[in-house]
Parts: sequence; structure tokens; C-alpha cells
Amino acid sequence: MEKALAHGVSFLSIITEIPFFDSIEGQEKVIKELDKKYPNQIKYITSFSTENWGEPDWADKAIAQIQRGLDNGAVGVKIWKNIGMDLQDKDGRFIMIDDESLAPIFKYLEENEILLIGHQGEPRNCWLPLEEMTVDSDRNYFQGHPEYHMYLHPEYPSYMAQMDARDNMLEKYPKLNFVGLHLLSMEYSIDEVSKRMDKYPNLLTDLAERVCHLQLQSKERWEDVRNFMIKYQDRIIYGTDVIDDGSFGEQGVADRLEHLWKFHWDFFATEKELEAPEFSGTFKGLALPEEVLEKIFYSNAARVYRFSE
Repeated sequence: MEKALAHGVSFLSIITEIPFFDSIEGQEKVIKELDKKYPNQIKYITSFSTENWGEPDWADKAIAQIQRGLDNGAVGVKIWKNIGMDLQDKDGRFIMIDDESLAPIFKYLEENEILLIGHQGEPRNCWLPLEEMTVDSDRNYFQGHPEYHMYLHPEYPSYMAQMDARDNMLEKYPKLNFVGLHLLSMEYSIDEVSKRMDKYPNLLTDLAERVCHLQLQSKERWEDVRNFMIKYQDRIIYGTDVIDDGSFGEQGVADRLEHLWKFHWDFFATEKELEAPEFSGTFKGLALPEEVLEKIFYSNAARVYRFSE
């Protein structure tokens, strides 16, 4: 936080229902403690539990949990990839994001103009053999964690099943304000992201932990990537996805954030010849106009996540 304050940076902390994380309420408690220590520097996104899914009153309890988070200061709601990749009914059927059991929640969010942010599926590389993956970071991760490498687990829903379910949800709730995180999990193709951005006018996206995929595409399609950023300049939000799990130490986290900010700034703001650790070869910075940089790095997030309030 001290490093952030020195750079004039604020944080969005995103509560996520992950089994080995603290509970939703426990994560919220940590955020509120930080907020007291550093007032007006943190906004947060709440979530809802899938525990006891399928019981008659589950959706009502989930909505009440969401409302408690909003009443406590949250600026939106997160839905995670456990919907589509973990949660199953009693017959072993995976519950996808367009499942009717989630309809009361989406209707509630849409009717009350509550922001929803979503991480659906995984990078497409997750469903490819190691030798066909496009970046080393994915290849190394899934080689070390074969239990998460969906190419080895055809019993799970396919990549396109995840994407189609997300698109179908957006079709059902056209007024829903939705941020599709991680370049919509379609990071491999600015063309696929563009199709969704054009089709769903309330859709935004963020770049968290997917900038290297833009860098890779810019090696061969520099002008296309640059035009993509300019065309959707009002709907793209910079993010890092850095998680402080205690293993780095305070200085390690601060150094990681500063490195990412500067490296990513060089890519978006300059014409420097750059290299990335995720793949071989060089690429050139996009040299985006100043007004585009201001939106992507600041004002879009300030508007969508209500930092200006």
C-alpha cells in the first residue's frame, strides 16, 4: 500500500469463492481492516457462496449475502470459474453460468443495476496439449499441475462450452452490466473478444494476467492490437491479478506490482522494443494516445468500480 500511495495508485480487491481462501465474510473483514488503515484507497467486489446449491432457498440466501456485501460497501459482485468447472448436481452434471438455478441472482443484479464481474473457464491453452500452448507461463503451470490441465480431463465441459454458456447468459440478461475478466478468457484472439464487445453493448473486459497474450499477438499483428485497444478504449480496464498470499513478503509484493506497472506501461505507452518472459522473440510497444492510456489505466476503473465516489 505504501508503494501504491507513492505512485498515486488505488486498489480493487476482489472477493472470490475459492476453497482454500478465507470465507467471503472473512475476506471482507480483511478488506475493511485495510480500509480503516488506508481510507479511500480500496474498493472491493463481494461474492456469494455456492454451498448448499440446489436447496429450495439457496438463491434467496445468495441474494441476501450479496446484499449484505453491498450494504457493507462493495461496488459489485464476482462470479468465479467454479461455476462451470466445479459445481455439479447430484447426477454429476456441471452447473454452467447460464443454468436456470442462477436466474434469480442475475435478474436481481440486472433489475438493481448491480455490477457483475466474471471469470469463466480458463485460458484456451488449458484445453490444448502442452506443445500447442502459446505461452510458457501456461505450459509450465499446467505441466506442473496436470490435475488442472483440461486437455487431460475430457470429462469436464469443453472450452467452448464455457464460452458459449457465458455468451448465452449475456443474451438472457442484456441489461446486465458485466466485466468479463481476463479478456473474456478469449485472450488468444482479439478478434473473438471484439465479436463479443460488438454484440453485447454492456460488456467490458479487463487485462489482468493476460497482457502477455496481447504482446504475443502484437508480434505479427501490431496495428490490429493497437486498433483493438483504441476502438474499445472506453471498455477495457487494466488489472494485474496480483495476489498477496503471504509467500512473497510485503516488499516482494510491492516490487512485483511496481515491475508489472512499469513493464505494462512500456508496452501500452511507448514504442520500445520489448521482450516478455512468457514467450520468445521481441515485440514493439503500442504507443497508444495519451487519452486512451488515461482511460485504460485510470478513468474506466474509476467509473466502473466507483472510485470517484
